[in-house]
Amino acid sequence: MNNPELIAHVRKNKDGTWANPQPLIDHLEGSAKLASRFAEAFNSASWAYAAGFTHDIGKAASIWQHYLRVKSGYDDEAHLEIKAGKQDHSSPSAKFVEEQFGKATGRILSYCIAGHHSGLPDWIGSPSSLSFRLQNIKTCSIPEEYRKDPRFSGSFVPPWKFDNRSLDMSLWIRMIFSCIVDADFLDTESYMEPDNKKTRGDYLSLAELLIQFNSYMDKMIKKTIEEENTIVNQARQKILVECRSAAKSKAGFFSLTVPTGGGKTLSSMAFALEHAVKFGKERIIYVIPYTSIIEQNADVFRKVLGEEQVIEHHSNLDENDSSPKSRLAAENWDAPIIVTTSVQFFESLFAAKPSRCRKLHNIVNSVVVLDEAQLIPTGYLEPILATMKLLCEHYKVTFVLCTATQPAFEAQDDYPQFPGLPRGSVREIIQDVPRLYRELRRVEVDPVDTNTTRRWEEIAEELKSFERVLCVVSDRRSCRELHALMPKGTYHLSALMCAQHRSDCIAEIKERLKTTEPVRVISTQLVEAGVDIDFPVVYRAMAGLDSIAQSAGRCNREGKLKTNGGLGKVVVFTPQRKPPAGILRKASETTARLLDSGLKDPIDHAAFSQYFSELYWKVNSLDEKGIMKMLSPDMQDCGIQFRSAAEAFHIIDDAMQKTVLVPYGEGEKFIAELKAKGPERWLLRKLQRYSVTIYNDQFYALLNRGSIEEVSPGLFALTCKIEYDDVVGLLIDEMPNDPKSFIAI
Repeated sequence: MNNPELIAHVRKNKDGTWANPQPLIDHLEGSAKLASRFAEAFNSASWAYAAGFTHDIGKAASIWQHYLRVKSGYDDEAHLEIKAGKQDHSSPSAKFVEEQFGKATGRILSYCIAGHHSGLPDWIGSPSSLSFRLQNIKTCSIPEEYRKDPRFSGSFVPPWKFDNRSLDMSLWIRMIFSCIVDADFLDTESYMEPDNKKTRGDYLSLAELLIQFNSYMDKMIKKTIEEENTIVNQARQKILVECRSAAKSKAGFFSLTVPTGGGKTLSSMAFALEHAVKFGKERIIYVIPYTSIIEQNADVFRKVLGEEQVIEHHSNLDENDSSPKSRLAAENWDAPIIVTTSVQFFESLFAAKPSRCRKLHNIVNSVVVLDEAQLIPTGYLEPILATMKLLCEHYKVTFVLCTATQPAFEAQDDYPQFPGLPRGSVREIIQDVPRLYRELRRVEVDPVDTNTTRRWEEIAEELKSFERVLCVVSDRRSCRELHALMPKGTYHLSALMCAQHRSDCIAEIKERLKTTEPVRVISTQLVEAGVDIDFPVVYRAMAGLDSIAQSAGRCNREGKLKTNGGLGKVVVFTPQRKPPAGILRKASETTARLLDSGLKDPIDHAAFSQYFSELYWKVNSLDEKGIMKMLSPDMQDCGIQFRSAAEAFHIIDDAMQKTVLVPYGEGEKFIAELKAKGPERWLLRKLQRYSVTIYNDQFYALLNRGSIEEVSPGLFALTCKIEYDDVVGLLIDEMPNDPKSFIAI
């Protein structure tokens, strides 16, 4: 090449000719300006600018410039001179920034720069650690003119005084990292894929969405008053009014404590929109625990706010069901309304990978609604609450803890070691919660006998006596055993059914409930949160108070019963099998102890605080993976173990489970395409709805008897349709383990 200018990226035009290269200085300045703008929201613009300008400065080295030209084919003559291998530009960039800014400032920036492709590194522990990379890299090949650049002068002051015993600094570094990564992606994209830049953005403002929302709600309320002005609907309107009123309160932590069926989905959105507009928030992030209900809630929001205004981001999202615009917005959450899962939200807050961290700076200055907040996993509760507190204090985030069974997240007198939120920091939106619960009381609970164990045969006989009944148990095996004793036509719901199968089954149950036909359902706890079904009778195997209350929320949900004084019937029983060891069993034991100590009503709202306090005290650890220690800096070297913490923070423990693809419905066709075409991204997205997660011992039992095969590297599928039942899903214990026994089938 005759042009000696340093370049960052090269690309070809659509006609196959080479476009002008992107100059390195343009990419550095473009990334720095974007990162700086992103970080203004948490007073860290100068830090993000410096990191953005230096993140690719290692590309100025002659060996990297040569590598780019060889690798891309941009310089044909370069192929004749040398065969260039992969060149590391991030390590020299990280070392350079420490040399230029000194250890105190440079170390913070070097984490971000070293990890902008491979992910935030650990300080020590492996050849990929930051300490190892800084010790074993030289920067002499970076041109001298960069060392004299005026951008590298001046001092950097932290935006606030850090608490070195907490996650304060590690979260701040991760936020700067997010700004750099997103800026790098966007600036690179504007050169490499300029059409994407035109597709991004152009959403309605939150103020415009609020007008649209209020218009819809006014029409819905008017129609409800005219057609069905029940006690439940009257209570829902009061809840909506109180949410709108509370939205004027200053930003911080709020709780929205509403009985199941109280319309909290739309009321919480009303609060979020009103609050966001009043206090200049950038977006609303609605966090939902289960993918089984995220699509349901997202559809509600789209109906109210418009198809293009709501971005879903979760593992089961089918790319064919989303527009190019929404797919781009899901990468960095640059949209006014985001609907996502607890796994996506919380794991991203502790992630190390650039793709997971890229969105974090767009959580800043937002309203985050945590639906079913009681389901935040207790084993990670300490780091999660610590991070939520920091997001509120330093990053202008307002949290809404939204649930019928409000957890005890504030500091507690009876449990002084509990690492909760400051006492009094969570403000309740509903002015008189006990009164609301009395007004929306739609069920009566039979007296609970904690000392008598009930056999499945006995429970089945009682269930058969009802035309419409739901029974919820605590594990998949119990669900199978009880279902096997029920009449033909009884529905089964458990996680041994793939997501598509469960969705189809729930839709069929809802349609059948509109008729006069019998409807009996045996289910695991997957129906307890957000599944909008309504039965006159609900049985619940002994469980945590929150689970019992959630199950009761599927009973007389709309308050339309005319019999039994207008109340539904809830029966809590002690089953023949205890819940699985761990948090489910401790929750059940805590409930039994409270009942034995005099608690008369297991869905009494006043009991939840005591229940959760005792449950948190009983768990082995509120930080079972030691996340707090990994992310609290060793101030001598600012030593933080980012990657180890990210690998440890998994709400769903992949190490104990494996996934099997099943031939339910279109799953059979998609598995065949996987075999033929390999793991294309769109196909893997499709297959997520046709997969079942099982424990390792179950997986190897299936593998040993020849029931599953590896259809693509690391992807296993059921070999025979006979082992997936259209009623109960994947057959594990029901099938023989001796491969010879299949010969006669």
